[in-house]
Amino acid sequence: MKLAVLKERRAGEARVAATPETVKKLKTLGLDIAVERGAGAGAKIADADYEAAGATLAPDAASALSNADIVFKVRGPEANEIAAMKKGAVYASLLSPFTEKETIAALANAGVTAFAMEMLPRISRAQSMDVLSSQANLAGYKAVIDAAAQFGRAMPMMMTAAGTIAPARVFIMGVGVAGLQAIATAKRLGAIVSATDVRPATKEQVESLGGTFVAVMDDEFAQAQTAGGYAKEMSKEYQAKQAALVSEHIKKQDIVITTALIPGRKAPVLVTEEMVKTMKPGSIIVDLAAEQGGNCPLTTANEVTEVHGVTLMGYTNLPARLAVDTSSLYARNLFNFVSLIVDKKTGALALNWEDEIIKGAGLTRDGEIVHPSLKA
Repeated sequence: MKLAVLKERRAGEARVAATPETVKKLKTLGLDIAVERGAGAGAKIADADYEAAGATLAPDAASALSNADIVFKVRGPEANEIAAMKKGAVYASLLSPFTEKETIAALANAGVTAFAMEMLPRISRAQSMDVLSSQANLAGYKAVIDAAAQFGRAMPMMMTAAGTIAPARVFIMGVGVAGLQAIATAKRLGAIVSATDVRPATKEQVESLGGTFVAVMDDEFAQAQTAGGYAKEMSKEYQAKQAALVSEHIKKQDIVITTALIPGRKAPVLVTEEMVKTMKPGSIIVDLAAEQGGNCPLTTANEVTEVHGVTLMGYTNLPARLAVDTSSLYARNLFNFVSLIVDKKTGALALNWEDEIIKGAGLTRDGEIVHPSLKA
């Protein structure tokens, strides 16, 4: 079987869906690998390195896709790429299915079996394939590094003969994978770190990394998490108390990093304009939800702006700003996924639609959109 690795064409996307390391592993599954020329340039991978790993170089996307049984990308396909895929091909990438519905429909109409890697179920068996975690981890790290570079002061406490410089104060809003890594990175840089989240279980995680947990600790908060680990919707009264606490806390912070995303919906507002007005001049907000409207309404996607003396950083693709490492992890995620769908003895596709991983990530099959959350 042939597997095609395509070059990314979206502005700012530097990642690639396979590396020489994973090409070698994919070949052990009996696959022939075709890599579009220049696919690895953004991740600093030369075409010659793919050839040395056993891949064949294709001059363009159409050549790579010719008779390909499996197709890898980082982001969703272009219309001409879908047109070049053969009926029955398996396609895997990040697909943003709730916002890019036309792309999903086009894949279905082309008879392509499409898998959205961000839709994988959060189960232990799928952890090695979890692209959201691998990419968010590095996004959380990069958010702190970018903020530190933009910040006009040092991060750690510094004691000199001329006097002492106070450490920076960093506040992380949302303690998922990105938030936890942001806490750890800010601590390593010597900042005083605090964090907030609506899930009680995150308090221990924040404190284990040396951070201070910020939340209204009442009976409602203690019950604010479902058995599955998800946040419950809080009462208006609790939300008001929490907003007042956060508003007061933000006044004292130098750097605020927001990480709250809701799949398929506009990002929730965590930092209002009124809060921004109370922040110290020179403060920084890094909004990891910029692509989905932002956790701060003042954020401008893909721009660094200054509003009310506060710098707002609205990068929409932080993982692509660390393309060497994020590509390496993403490529391993994809290899682990394809290992599940290729029969190791025969080298043929073996899609078990009763498997919860296949069922959870599968969007299209036999010309139809099959994922329950996308059906009209």
